[in-house]
Amino acid sequence: MEMEKLVSLCKRRGFLFQSSEIYGGLNGFWDYGPLGVELKRNVKEAWWRDMVTTHDELTAPIGAPSPFEMVGLDTAIIMHPQIWKCSGHYDLFSDMMVDCRETKHRYRYDQILGRWAEAKGRRVFVTTVAEDELAEITRRALKLFHLRSKNADQLQWQSDLTSLEKVDDLSQVLAPAAKEIGTLTEPREFNLMLETYPGPVKDEKNRAFLRPETAQGIFVNYKNVLDSTRVKIPFGIAQIGKSFRNEITPRNFTFRSREFEQMEVEFFCHPDTSRQWYEYWRDRRMKWYTDLGLSSARLQLRDHDPDELSHYSTGTADVEYAFPFLPEGEFGELEGIAHRGDFDLRSHMEGKLDPNSSPLTVELGDDGKPKYRGSGKDLTYRDEQTGRRFLPHAIEPSSGADRATLAFLCEAYREDSAPDEKGKMQTRTVMRLHPRLAPIKAAVFPLVKKDGMPEVARDIYRAMKGRFAAFYDEKGAVGRRYRRQDEAGTPFCVTVDGQTLTDQTVTVRDRDSLEQWRVKIDDVVEEIEKKVS
Repeated sequence: MEMEKLVSLCKRRGFLFQSSEIYGGLNGFWDYGPLGVELKRNVKEAWWRDMVTTHDELTAPIGAPSPFEMVGLDTAIIMHPQIWKCSGHYDLFSDMMVDCRETKHRYRYDQILGRWAEAKGRRVFVTTVAEDELAEITRRALKLFHLRSKNADQLQWQSDLTSLEKVDDLSQVLAPAAKEIGTLTEPREFNLMLETYPGPVKDEKNRAFLRPETAQGIFVNYKNVLDSTRVKIPFGIAQIGKSFRNEITPRNFTFRSREFEQMEVEFFCHPDTSRQWYEYWRDRRMKWYTDLGLSSARLQLRDHDPDELSHYSTGTADVEYAFPFLPEGEFGELEGIAHRGDFDLRSHMEGKLDPNSSPLTVELGDDGKPKYRGSGKDLTYRDEQTGRRFLPHAIEPSSGADRATLAFLCEAYREDSAPDEKGKMQTRTVMRLHPRLAPIKAAVFPLVKKDGMPEVARDIYRAMKGRFAAFYDEKGAVGRRYRRQDEAGTPFCVTVDGQTLTDQTVTVRDRDSLEQWRVKIDDVVEEIEKKVS
């Protein structure tokens, strides 16, 4: 599937729009249209139902060490800036970036790829950030060395595709979009948190940040949840909400954006069982995606190597999907399941980043030493049976609602052949979304706008609207109406025709198989509701 086709369909049918498009757009921000907002809402609802609403706290699910409880939370986007000091985001949440002095473009250091090329006695590392890396690098190398395509054999490649991070001498690098070599600056850190200034005065004292993740809102409310509910360890706190990261180079449609929505759980458990819980959540979250239609052949569960682990993690696995904008054989992260240990609760209690760091500080005391930076709150948990206190470990399944929605869109896009209303075979574009995720569950058509058919169709449509998302359409040939619903991902279409008026039955059409069958009017709503649930 070509990504351009999906992007075009998303705009044409109202799944996704470029934010602020009439003003030229704003890079890294996206708006969900009428179909997209329903699809994303269904993704979030499916996640919330699985994690919170339908959870049975009396029975241990298959693979779980014991029964557990789940509750929800919705925390503020702007929180006390000290939270980001203690969590490590203020000091460590950064990417390395480079600037091009010629083009004035800024790039994330690890996203620039290139190859060493040699021709006419010169050796240059030719780079790009384009999606078709090899083709673009070849084109740029030929242009740099003033070679035509027919003379490409004069170009000698000295390496395979590799990251700019592995190049020691930037003076021999042709930057993306540059015409001259050696225009890149030395890499430097770039903090990814977006700043804001609540209050009437814009100064350092009022500086705050848009949250880069939802997790810290859960950790700082962990004690409030314990004190206000009857939950006991093990239990999880779930949250869905917006996060913001000042990405240097947003790219690949909604895959990497500056504003995005997360679906996260912090699962608190005893340190002795934390490894078992980590393995349970790792396997369960992988299954969620396959249950909702993602192909197991395009999914993988990958454990992080030790050198990949975050500073807080003792184990992390990623659920990854083979997005079509990635090179063949490569996968992009959908969700991370991290064993965070007691890092976060300890950091907010004691104010230390890790055992080898000094206390995180905003100001110095009168004695010139750093002030104690923790909240000072006792975040330990008391086991009622043993009377012992301990800091729980946290297991974090953290997924992106936008990335999940994008993966479901990519998986759903199909092109096949189907007969039109005259029986002629034509190419059909269809979004094979899982019925639970489909923005519209059923569309209702009168075959023609006469003979009482619209009146019957409208009654069926109104009966459906009280149970699930439905759509009414009486404009154009019925074949074109089918095609529009195929592109919207609607799993079932109901047509009121001449036979309806004689035997009170309607035609139901299946989106994927194109099978059609007759159903009594009185039964059609219940039948479709069963199929889409």
